[in-house]
Order: sequence, then C-alpha cells, then structure tokens
Amino acid sequence: MNNETNKDSRKILIDIKNLKKSYENGQIKALNGLDLEIQRGEFVSIIGPSGSGKSTLLNMIGALDVADEGSINVAGIDLLNTKDLSKFRSEEVGFVFQLHNLIPNLSVLENVQIPMLETSLSSKEMEERACKLLKSVDLEDKINQKPTKLSGGERQRVAIARALVNHPSIILADEPTGSLDSKTGDIILDLLKDIHQKENVTLVMVTHEPYVAQMADRTITVRDGKIQEDTMKSN
Repeated sequence: MNNETNKDSRKILIDIKNLKKSYENGQIKALNGLDLEIQRGEFVSIIGPSGSGKSTLLNMIGALDVADEGSINVAGIDLLNTKDLSKFRSEEVGFVFQLHNLIPNLSVLENVQIPMLETSLSSKEMEERACKLLKSVDLEDKINQKPTKLSGGERQRVAIARALVNHPSIILADEPTGSLDSKTGDIILDLLKDIHQKENVTLVMVTHEPYVAQMADRTITVRDGKIQEDTMKSN
C-alpha cells in the first residue's frame, strides 16, 4: 500500500494546498484557499470569469508571484520556501502569454535563445537548438527577421519555440490565442496540443473561451479564488 502511495505521489507535478493571495491590503482576494493537484503529462485548462483568480494561479505555478498563505510544490520545489527561483523558472517552466513578449530589436533566432543564456550551453549549441525548434514550428525561413515583420500567429509560434527551448516539464499558457483571429488561434492550439502529446510535457492553459478549454483533457473552473468545478474529458 505504501509503495502504491509513493508511486502516485511521484506522478503529481503540481501540488497546491490552501493557497491564498490578496491585493490592495487584502481588499481583493485573488486566491481564497485554493487546492489543486496536476499530474505529470496532463493537459489542463483553467477557465473562469475575469477576476476569478485563474491568471494569478498560473503566475503562482510559474513562480512569477508569491502567495500569502498555503503551500505550492512544483516539480519537487517548494516555491514558498525557496529564495532563488530563477533556476526553477529557467529549467522547469516555459511561458506562453497572450502578448508574446518578444524583444522587438532582436531577431527571431535571438529571441528564442534568451532562456538559454542562464545555461552552460555554448553559443553554437544554443543556436542549433533554437534553429531546430523554429523549424518544428515552421519558421526556419524567418530566423533572421525581427518580430515586427511577423504576423500575430508567427510571433506566437516564436513564443512557443522560446517556451520549449530549455525542455521544460511544464508549459504555462495564459490566453495564448486571445489576441489572434479564430483561424490563427486554432493553428496555435493545435500546435500546443501536438507538443503536449509528442513531448509528454504538462500543459496548463488559462482561457475564457469554453471551446478552447474543451481541447484539454481536464477543465478546472475557478470562481472567487477557488475551484468551483474540476471535470475530466470522457473518452
């Protein structure tokens, strides 16, 4: 029995208990005692109305913000009791935001290489890895372009390549199709789902669109800083 319990605990990549986060001296309760477990390799969508706490939750998982109370353990790291989280963010997490956050005066290739600057890879290794990823998202012919010369969908594909460059265990996507038209958005969603399946990477995606959420294996509805519903897709 103990061996089975240990086996199950190893599958849990994200373990959150009683997580609380307030802003403006406690007047705004973004997270209000939230509990959540996400297993390694899951594709989870987080949905809820504006102000429900879903983006705050994603920022907590990615160590972009710090909780007031509770516990959050991601990939074996206690995020609330670890002082330097830059290594965790660099090695374990790839971020894809609604606005791609590319640096406009750098080339596509240089943008993808940015997360590797904290690693011990040589310049040649970084370039080779970045080129391979850009090829995988069909942008090998754009490597020397500046982001301002790309379409919205192309910029988001650069952001996805950048998110994957350090082989993270988790991809956190915050409204990744929010600034795109529906056709381009569907292409980005298909790409993310394909990456999830091929790389067995854990994908956690925040969205306000029900049809986007339905692409995931599991949908978590957040309201008033707590999980209101947790639904697995039926096979």
